[in-house]
Order: sequence, then structure tokens, then C-alpha cells
Amino acid sequence: MHVGTFVLGAQFPGQGQGEALHRAVRTAEVAEEAGLDAVWLAEHHFVPYGTCPSAITLAALLLGRTRRIRVGTAVSVLPTVHPVALGEQAALLHVTSGGRFSLGVGRGGPWVDLEVFGAGLEAYEKGFPESLDLLMRWLREPSVSASGERFSFREVPVVPRPAEDLDETPGPEVVVACTSPTSVRLAAERGLSMLLGMHVGDEEKSEMVALWRKHARAAGRSPEEISGAAHVSAGVCQIADRRTDAVEALTKAMPGWLKQGLDAHVTVDGRARAMRDPLAYTELLCGLHPVGTPRLCADRLAATSERTGISRFALLVEGSGDLAATEENVRRLGAEVLPHLG
Repeated sequence: MHVGTFVLGAQFPGQGQGEALHRAVRTAEVAEEAGLDAVWLAEHHFVPYGTCPSAITLAALLLGRTRRIRVGTAVSVLPTVHPVALGEQAALLHVTSGGRFSLGVGRGGPWVDLEVFGAGLEAYEKGFPESLDLLMRWLREPSVSASGERFSFREVPVVPRPAEDLDETPGPEVVVACTSPTSVRLAAERGLSMLLGMHVGDEEKSEMVALWRKHARAAGRSPEEISGAAHVSAGVCQIADRRTDAVEALTKAMPGWLKQGLDAHVTVDGRARAMRDPLAYTELLCGLHPVGTPRLCADRLAATSERTGISRFALLVEGSGDLAATEENVRRLGAEVLPHLG
């Protein structure tokens, strides 16, 4: 089992943006010290829900500050960037880090980001497959051209080639954020592992894994590819000597952050938004994920792995909103939970 942190750089009420980003960086540094396997970095624009606007830029910083831990994006939003530019950055980080970088990509949402970056609603609604395929060709082939609806250009060489200096690995790992049957099929047909969100429980994640396998087989993926898929389950983790204390720490802090952050999202086309009730959502997360004593947290992770077949976890550990409490949470995860997982 591989346990990592999921870092949003969340700005809680009363905090500054620099404070949120400092906590994000320290969370990653402490995760390596605590023996965790990975740190996954979220990306958001114009909202305090997450103050990191470029997950791949923050990944570069953290790869330079660490020596062992894997660093990934969760996710880089493809509709708002050129896939070749993202591919170049991913290849650069893959080569210079010795293969420690993972590129998570997703479709994002119908937010004003699409207007600001000139992508338009079409890129969100229809353009994701084209962007993903162009990105994958850039990471796997020596030269690339394009003649699609959104991207068209003459053949150019791939520099740096991600596989050239690391023959044992063909390029950076790519995972796809999946929230619907359509995105599951998209990932499966390309043989790419999934990143599954914290808002769904074990039963739904198990169903998505089964659907992925079905589509992967139909697409002609080999049994080795299918069995070797390394899906990632996102969740929340808060550790305390009593479960009630862990739940209280999250229900006191997270609703204020969620309300402030989610309310700040603006749609690109004025469509109505259905946002979750912050307190109810926090309580849901506490019920779904490892929140409680170290033994309970270990048992919850083991149970999720057994039910879903997923062995990699990206856990939000900054739910208290406090730097010192977050660092303690990460250290306890490494020292008191990981030993129970073998």
C-alpha cells in the first residue's frame, strides 16, 4: 500500500494566501520526513478553496526540496493549457527528478478560468479527449504533429524526450481524474490509471474500477496492463487519540473553508451551480475516510483497499487549517498508521 498526502493549499477564513501556500510546502516536506510515499498537488484559479494556480510549478519546487518522495499533480487542468506546453514541463520534471514525477490531468469545471485563459466552453465540453491524446503522444513519441479541431501544427521534435535518459521508464506516469462513466472509459481505453475523488465511497469506487477494467479489456489492453493499473483514491485523514476529537477538529474548521472556497467559484456561462452544504459535506467525508485513532485510520485504509482493489491513497491532511496541527497529523500518519499497513 502506498500512502501520500493530497495538498490543496486551502485558505481558511482569516488566513492569508501566503500562509496557505507555506502550509502546503511544509506539508510536503514533512510527508517525506514521515516516510510517506507521495504528495499530490491540487490546482485552482481565483478561489480560496485552493491557492495553488499551477500544480506543476509547485511540483517543480517540491521535487527540488525533496530527495525520495514522489510528487504529482492532482490535477493539472487540461482545457486551460496547451497540452504540448504541459508535456514539455512534465518531461523536464521527469528527467531532472530521476522519474519521481507523476502527471495527473483532469477536465476541470465550467468555470471563468475558461474565459480568462481563452480556452472557451468548447474546450471543457468537447476538447478533453483531443488534448489528452496530444499530451500522451508528446510524452511517448520522438516527434509530434497535430491536425485536430483545436490543435494543428507541423511536425516538431520532442525536447527533452522523457524516455531518452531513463530507458527503464517510458516517461512520466499519467493518471486521469475520473468522476463519470465517460471519463472512466476515456482513461481505460488509453490504459491510464484513475484518480478517484474524495466525495465518493468504497462502493462507488469499486464500481468505477470494475468499469475501467471492462473498458480496458474491450479496448484490447493486455491482462498485465489491466492488473498493473495503479489507481489513486483521494480522501481525508485526521488522526487523534479519540475519534470524536478528530471529527471535531474537522467539523470546526472545514465548513468555513468550504463555504468560502466553493462560494467563490464563478461559472463561465452563468449556469446555476449546485454546491454542497459545507457542514454536511464535512460530516460525509468524516464517515467515508480515515478520521479517528491511528488504528481506526489504518483499518479504514485497509478496508478501502480490500473493497476497491486500490492500493494508492492521496489524503487531505490540512483539514484543521492549522500549520502545527497539520504537521503533527502528517507525522502521526507516518509513525502510527503506516506500521499497521505493512
